[in-house]
Amino acid sequence: MNNIERIRQALPKYKCSAMLVSGAADRLFATGFASSAGALLVSEHDAWFFVDSRYVEAAESVLTDTNVLLITKDDTFTDRINAVLKDNSITSVGFDDGAVTHASYLNWAKKFEAELVPAQSLIDVLRSVKSRGDLEKMIKAQRISEKAFEEVLPLISTNVTEKELAAEFLYRALKNGADDKAFDPIFVSGAKSSMPHGVPGDVKVSEGFLTIDFGVRVDGWCSDTTRTLCIGKPDEEMIRIYDIVLRAQAAGIKAVRAGVSGLDVDAAARTVIEDAGYGEYFGHGFGHSLGLEVHESLKASQLSEDFLPAGAVISAEPGIYLPGRYGVRIEDVLYVTEDGSENITKLPKDLIVI
Repeated sequence: MNNIERIRQALPKYKCSAMLVSGAADRLFATGFASSAGALLVSEHDAWFFVDSRYVEAAESVLTDTNVLLITKDDTFTDRINAVLKDNSITSVGFDDGAVTHASYLNWAKKFEAELVPAQSLIDVLRSVKSRGDLEKMIKAQRISEKAFEEVLPLISTNVTEKELAAEFLYRALKNGADDKAFDPIFVSGAKSSMPHGVPGDVKVSEGFLTIDFGVRVDGWCSDTTRTLCIGKPDEEMIRIYDIVLRAQAAGIKAVRAGVSGLDVDAAARTVIEDAGYGEYFGHGFGHSLGLEVHESLKASQLSEDFLPAGAVISAEPGIYLPGRYGVRIEDVLYVTEDGSENITKLPKDLIVI
């Protein structure tokens, strides 16, 4: 069953007779076709892809089982949509409201001759479960990013800047087969490592911890990994904190399985950090889902209301951050199974000292 058929089967639950998919990642999920513009309409019996002249030929070659309709200045998106709605007696249209601007919604509400039904969760629920084929693409992205990371390791010293290392990672990731970065890589050292999403600067790498958070895209699918290294000899507290984070990650990973709540997974890891006396220094969640976006809808955090389905892919990334001093984060990616999880990250987690 392809993803358009999965969307079609979900329509009755959301009380709409069609689903309009317009967000870039949602479109890619539904069709497998990557473009910077376009929209897919799925009804109970048919599907239409609306696109302008930049992509129409490519869309027709890929979407062989979908009606591809050209949008022009004289035959606009709303014109085309309304014609299809009328011809197919479609009276209610779900849409991915998480990807639609307020301005677009107001325009659609004014012009579409059908009721608009917010239905982002229809797409999110389907996207939360990855097929084995999806996972293989994510594993490919993971291996490419790991290879780039390993190639950057010998370049790390206090004679290079954080920004230079980030640039080297991007170059080597693309050279090794990545299509793009999944996000801007994080290379932050010394006191800056206490900032979970610090930005690499034009400053030489400092002694102390160096946090490296990196990911790439392959066929639209993302990888995401964090490793914390030490430049120079770590002191006893640094070694202890690294070990606490590693044990917290292991506890969280052990708690992962289909049906468990994201709240409980987070608690398993958080308890280790709290019991060690560093609870106030772990501010973010244990993990987030990823796939066609590096942050998707499922979460394993203190605020999570999610239960993890089999086939979900989530990060495992606890951390401890001492403001103005340093921070430690260790991140792997897990594929959730009925009785546990499969860790698709293969980099070692022993503290690397340079």
